[in-house]
Amino acid sequence: MLERPLAEEYGSHFEPYVEKVPDVDLAFLLESQIEECIQLLSGVSEEQSKFRYAEGKWSLKEVLGHIADTERIMSYRLLRVARGDKTPLPGFEENLFVAHSQADTRSINDLLQDFAAVRIATLSLFRQLDDEAWMRVGHASGHDTTARAIAYIIAGHAIHHMGIMKDRYLSAIQDQ
Repeated sequence: MLERPLAEEYGSHFEPYVEKVPDVDLAFLLESQIEECIQLLSGVSEEQSKFRYAEGKWSLKEVLGHIADTERIMSYRLLRVARGDKTPLPGFEENLFVAHSQADTRSINDLLQDFAAVRIATLSLFRQLDDEAWMRVGHASGHDTTARAIAYIIAGHAIHHMGIMKDRYLSAIQDQ
């Protein structure tokens, strides 16, 4: 079981994500999030999936696309750090990614399949890393970070956004 990273293993702006991860086997959690996300959005129509809970906020589809895009970036960081690459990795502008994602033109099912595919690839990488790889340190978004911290950030980011989907999107859609 991969141990929880220490606070000095990642930038403090990632702390809310790491803190959301329960003390369970991380690989199991990552795998279970695929089905959790599918179940969460299974009853959402194409019209409902374009819902925005406030002006200027992302649509439900855009949130789902954001989870997948962020995981792509974080998995890449995980690969680089775990393989010992010390090259500083830049941050990314999430709003720019969402604006150019075309998520609202895709079906909710396509976006769910995309998230599942990205997560399966992340799990494949996750399962090939040994104890030494998990503790390697790289530099991303202006902060030193370990591979294991990145894995926790991936899981916590999904938890965070699935919570937002439940609380701000699906509850409002059900009230309509």
